[in-house]
This record gives sequence, C-alpha cells and structure tokens, in this order.
Amino acid sequence: MTAVLEIRGIAKQFGGLSALDGVAFTVGEGELVALVGPTGAGKSTIINVITRYYDIQAGDIRLDDASIYDVTTTSLREQVGMVLQEPYLFSDTVMANIRYARLEATDEECIEAAKAARADGFITRLPDGYETVLSGGGSNLSQGQRQLITIARIVLASRPVLILDEATSSVDTRTEKALQEALTTMMKGRTSFVIAHRLSTIRDSDVIVAINEGRVVDVGSHDELMAARGFYHDLYMSQFRGDARPPAP
Repeated sequence: MTAVLEIRGIAKQFGGLSALDGVAFTVGEGELVALVGPTGAGKSTIINVITRYYDIQAGDIRLDDASIYDVTTTSLREQVGMVLQEPYLFSDTVMANIRYARLEATDEECIEAAKAARADGFITRLPDGYETVLSGGGSNLSQGQRQLITIARIVLASRPVLILDEATSSVDTRTEKALQEALTTMMKGRTSFVIAHRLSTIRDSDVIVAINEGRVVDVGSHDELMAARGFYHDLYMSQFRGDARPPAP
C-alpha cells in the first residue's frame, strides 16, 4: 500500500506573515522523506497542510495525482497515519486503545499489530495484559510504552501515508532504539514523512528536504547533501560541535 505525494509550489501565511513560500517537492511510492530545519522553519506547517488542518493560499497538494482539495477532509485523513511527539491514549483498556484505529478489528488483529510494533512484550507483562485499563491517558505507562501502543494503532490502521513528527524525541536512547525498530517495520512499503530533531536518526532517508524560513533550501540524500556542503551540511555538523568528531558517514 503506497502513494505518490506531490507538493506543488505551496504558500501559507498567518496574519500576513509568510510561513511557507513556494515549497515544492515530490515523494515517490514507498519513499521515506525527512523534513529538517531549525525551529520555526515550517516543517510542522507542511505536515498540517498535507492533512488539511491548515489550508494554503497558493499551489496544490496531490495524492496519487488527485488534489487533496477535491476530496473530503475525512477521506483524506483516512489515508494518513500520524505518530506525534506526545501520544494520545484513552482511559480504556490497552486493547480498546489499539482497536480505536479500526473499530471492526478482531482481538487477534490487534495483537498482531502490537507484535509488529514491538509492544506485545510489555503489554503481556501488564497486570491484566491487553485488558489492563490505562489511567489518565496512559499515565501508568512510560513514555516509550505509550508511543509503542500508538505505533500499534497505526499498524492496525494500515494507511498508505505515514507522518512521524518528533516521534522519538521524548524518550531515552535505549527506548529510542526500540521505537526506531518499530517505526522501521511500520514504514516498510509506505510513503512516510519524518520530522526529527536528532539528524543522526534520518541519515538513511530516501530523500531529505531541508527547510529554512518557509522555503526548501536543500533536497537530496544524506550523502549528497553532506558532499554539497550547503545548508543541510552546516545544520548536521552543528549538532556535533564539541564532540571529538561527528558520526562516520
């Protein structure tokens, strides 16, 4: 299940100030695209216009050659799975939280999704397993565990486009590794967008799109952009200043 997404010269303003200015790039079927840039560059705005939480003033966004403005927002969002920095869980059982993605799913399908998301191990150790009731939006779980349940939910939904917005930024390094493994499994065969603060986590992306002040300033693979020694190169290297050396390419 894949999709082609085209961003065609989009512009977005807030209160007369430009947030996006002529942003254009194409995401091929099954590609992993990383959006990088400093805080306030426009990364999250791009995600919000793709899902039509914001509308644009110019340009077009096309999913499989159909404008997202020619379909309902409901049908559009049914094509997109999102994993955000702060996972949202209900005060209900673990099973119900996973099943929320597809209400007709069987228990067996929910468990298979949890296994794919690397969540089954800790869920089965909970006091009542999948029937454990989560309190306060999941406050009786760790941040990483809550995120794994969110990933299981998206696996179950099986949507062609995935958006990961700082999905691993609030966990420790060990938990981040487990989350990255789960996310890699989930993204296979799907068109995926990743916003990541730690640039070392997106080096294997098919395409990196560097954004600055609402404009695309670099597009290419990690190796290509590092060799070009432009904006992305400087951004990447700035994260490792003070270290003995940056990670090996």
